Amino acid sequence: MEKRELTCIVCPVGCVMTATKDGENILVEGNGCKRGYTYALDELTNPKRMVTSSAVVKDGDMPLVSVKTSQPIPKDKIEQTLDEIKNLMLDAPVKIGTAIIKNVAGTDADIVATRNILSCK
Repeated sequence: MEKRELTCIVCPVGCVMTATKDGENILVEGNGCKRGYTYALDELTNPKRMVTSSAVVKDGDMPLVSVKTSQPIPKDKIEQTLDEIKNLMLDAPVKIGTAIIKNVAGTDADIVATRNILSCK
């Protein structure tokens, strides 16, 4: 039996929940709404996170551009995602909202620029 204390991050209330997994059965206690219940189930069965980082930009007005995943990705894909971002060398200009890497780490999420970088050329 697995038992975890969780603080819900879905809304500002931050309900403190206890999620207990016994085989295929999962019991969630302390959630204030259905979204909290769903969050606890996901945390026990398939935890996901948004990833933010920065990528190198060549010939830009700044040397780095901030990036993020377009949607939460499985926690076990975070390291691979960061490795893919680390190996990037972007050419300026970079436009906010541009998908820089599509389907990063095979997750169906894209890596998206979160600011504009102007060209210095």
